[in-house]
Amino acid sequence: MQARDVMVRGVISVGPDIPVQIAANAMVRNCVSALPVINIYAKLVGIVSEGDLIRRVEIGTERRRPLMSSDAQAKEFVKSHAKRVSDVMTREETPLREIVNLMEKHSIKRVPIVQDELVVGIVSRVNLLQVLARAHDNTDWVESDRVLHQRFIDSIKDQPWAARPFNIIVKDRCAVLWGFVYSVDEKTAVRVAAEATPGIESVSDHLGIAPQTSGI
Repeated sequence: MQARDVMVRGVISVGPDIPVQIAANAMVRNCVSALPVINIYAKLVGIVSEGDLIRRVEIGTERRRPLMSSDAQAKEFVKSHAKRVSDVMTREETPLREIVNLMEKHSIKRVPIVQDELVVGIVSRVNLLQVLARAHDNTDWVESDRVLHQRFIDSIKDQPWAARPFNIIVKDRCAVLWGFVYSVDEKTAVRVAAEATPGIESVSDHLGIAPQTSGI
């Protein structure tokens, strides 16, 4: 399952030059823990989260650690005193593919999804939990047979037996296997791959075992 399968479109975002108070108000009004920061070209330049805003001089929560290096103290000062979002946000320059890893790395609950350098959606921890909760709920999570067929193909594309003359037909989330493989083990592997494909509910195995010829 990919980010586009769970993300929410119509993303609430902020610009890098807006005051931090406006960003905080946007989080409170929309009940979110983080916001993507985008520039005038709608490209992602960072993420501003609750963690970026809780150590602030306005509320007396700034850090005071004299044993830190001068550079570290300077960074803490900027975090607690800066007026613009660009000075407090967490910067992220690469495409966001490893959603869960990124959430853990930055201790955030929401991650913007980027396509061609533009923010196209956002995935939250709640979205991931929703998918988990309905993983076996056929009425709430319905995917097209075409998507399931391609998912099966993608799952075996690196296997040496993927090029055998067999085919899979998916209809109403049920897979039917036709054609030939060259051994019992290959027959079992194809069936198991189909059964392991998320979204496929049942598999009918009509695969035959073709005799091998020289050069195979």
